Amino acid sequence: MASETTPSPGAGGWQGRPPGLPSAVPPPSVPLSFLAAASLGLVGCGVTLIWFRSVGIVDPTDDRVVAAAHLAMLATLSMGVLGAVHQFTPVITQRPLRSVRLSRATFLSWLAGAWLLPLGFATKQESVVQAGGMFAGLAVALLVVNIFAALSVRGKGVPVMGLRFAVGGFVVTACYGVVYVIDRRGHWFDLNAHVVLAHAVVGLFAWLGLTYVSVAEKLWPMFLLAHVPGRHRSSWLAVWAIPCGVLLLSPGLLFGVVWLAWCGAATVSIGLGAHLFSLMLHIRHRRRKADLHLLFVITAAAWLVVGVGLALAAQLTLDHHHHLGIALVAASIVAISGWLLMALVGHAHKVVPFILWSALRGRGVKEKADGTQLMFADLFNHRWSAIVYGLVTTGVGAVCLGFAASISVAIAIGGALFIATGLSVTANLSLATLRLTSGPTVGQLVGEDAPMAS
Repeated sequence: MASETTPSPGAGGWQGRPPGLPSAVPPPSVPLSFLAAASLGLVGCGVTLIWFRSVGIVDPTDDRVVAAAHLAMLATLSMGVLGAVHQFTPVITQRPLRSVRLSRATFLSWLAGAWLLPLGFATKQESVVQAGGMFAGLAVALLVVNIFAALSVRGKGVPVMGLRFAVGGFVVTACYGVVYVIDRRGHWFDLNAHVVLAHAVVGLFAWLGLTYVSVAEKLWPMFLLAHVPGRHRSSWLAVWAIPCGVLLLSPGLLFGVVWLAWCGAATVSIGLGAHLFSLMLHIRHRRRKADLHLLFVITAAAWLVVGVGLALAAQLTLDHHHHLGIALVAASIVAISGWLLMALVGHAHKVVPFILWSALRGRGVKEKADGTQLMFADLFNHRWSAIVYGLVTTGVGAVCLGFAASISVAIAIGGALFIATGLSVTANLSLATLRLTSGPTVGQLVGEDAPMAS
């Protein structure tokens, strides 16, 4: 079996690459492994929410709730975003990642860290928490080494600038996390809600949110068939204002400097507003008819607005009704996470079929069973995609309501819907492809070592 890196120049080559596909694009199994694990993470998050639903309405900062949050942030959202980064960075920069092996090592390290950390929090086993922190930190280091050369290219515009900031935000998030993990035994400082929130806003906005904001500037024109004339000032404003705002907001929360936190929050809001304005421009100039993907994108944006509104309400409530304020903070984090989850699931229905279609063409599969040409849209069931939209939208709404109103049943319902979403997405985006092949294993199906079919 040939080596992955020998068939074509750069670290992105694989044997049987379809004609016309840029050599920098990594093998299909690299992004697909991250995206499949993200679905598993969503299932795990749902199970944990059901299990600890009663704890969540009493104390949203309890370690068991933190475990569910980490399954959402690390095992689901960050896992999916890492898959997007590995896929789109070479596409955007036209430069390959340093090594496919580093990509696989990053996946395995992040997979271990993303599950060990929540497990340690849930069981109160500090050694497991520390092991998870070690693997997560290793994954961040591997990503930086692997992606640095590709992101150092100049003149690639908003997406590359935003991804540079986002990777920096990822590093800062990891540094926060490592310090907090060590402190759980050393107790150097008071790990109160404001300190934890200082860590959370970096991960939510400077890493996850900024990555989506950056990559979306490439995805929207492609998937909406939209060409926005002019210099795209709103997109530049978004990728600069969000990280600059986090640089103010996070220290403001960490050290309790109220005016600094408010300045940071206002700056982040400006960046998010610019992102939404850019979306509006792309929708206005789109040439593709309204479809389910557009509904995913618009609903994701709506959850962002809801999350910001809940955050403002929480800040205005905390001084007078502390428990309600904390509950609203938790609901705000759920809503903002819903923005990212809706976007991830929605875009996965476009990105995964494209990746699988390329892999199938590399194996010589170009037609369906009836002899007609194989298209992207043939690789998933559109009716099930609509069901997935309903599941994930209702799930986010139920969990958000459950935390905001302290209703444990709503949290449990949301958890069950997340489980259904994770399983449905995995099945819908894989079964059609499996039916189109006969004989090969799943590993060969998306494997880059498979020979080109005659």
